[in-house]
Amino acid sequence: MSREVAVPVDADTLPVLELDDLAQEGEAALVARGAAYAKEYGRIQGVSTTLAKNLAVVVVALRVQHDDMRGSSHEYRQTVSDMYRQAGLPADSQGALQNTVRWHVGNLLRRTMTPRQLEANNLQPTSPLERLQDSRKTNSAIIKAAKVSQAVTESKPTPSRRKADADEPSTGTEIKATADHLRLASVVVDILGQLDKNVIKRHMTAGQRAALDADLAKMERKIASLRTVTKKPRSGA
Repeated sequence: MSREVAVPVDADTLPVLELDDLAQEGEAALVARGAAYAKEYGRIQGVSTTLAKNLAVVVVALRVQHDDMRGSSHEYRQTVSDMYRQAGLPADSQGALQNTVRWHVGNLLRRTMTPRQLEANNLQPTSPLERLQDSRKTNSAIIKAAKVSQAVTESKPTPSRRKADADEPSTGTEIKATADHLRLASVVVDILGQLDKNVIKRHMTAGQRAALDADLAKMERKIASLRTVTKKPRSGA
């Protein structure tokens, strides 16, 4: 068993290595070096997350002082701009930091403000984290729908097969087509479940709502047509 080798790592003075720099190191030394780098990376990441969260608290505190919870007033924006300017960060680093801080600000506001306060300030009721989770669910449902739709297309029996005797045993293709249709219906239910009344009511334009309503009407007609063959026949029919 190889003996662990201690590798001192100081992120502030860490040089960028070239492959030749490690040409003489054995496996144990390389593993120890890699572990030390990974540990320091984790430490720095943890510190940066804490700093970003604390900076978000500062930003929200400034919004409270400016009585501007949306952060839209010229005075507030100027104050925050001055704060970042004093930090002296490169433009790309500042942009990345501001995006991270905005994320934490959004989550913090939803933890500290009531639904009524959020509505009064014209802020969405859901946090950035919740919206990301919803977006991932929606994307997952859409991807799943595309895959299942393709599977349904590929597994549909040929027209001649559809006319075969109803009592004839189903083939593997027909069994798969049946399963794919059931999966597709389940996916449609999942996708419809992602439609949010709040988004439709508060964020869509009249034209967008009309377009959505037209699509929903098409769905209704298609569903009604399909249900003519799925509903249990009445006795004596």
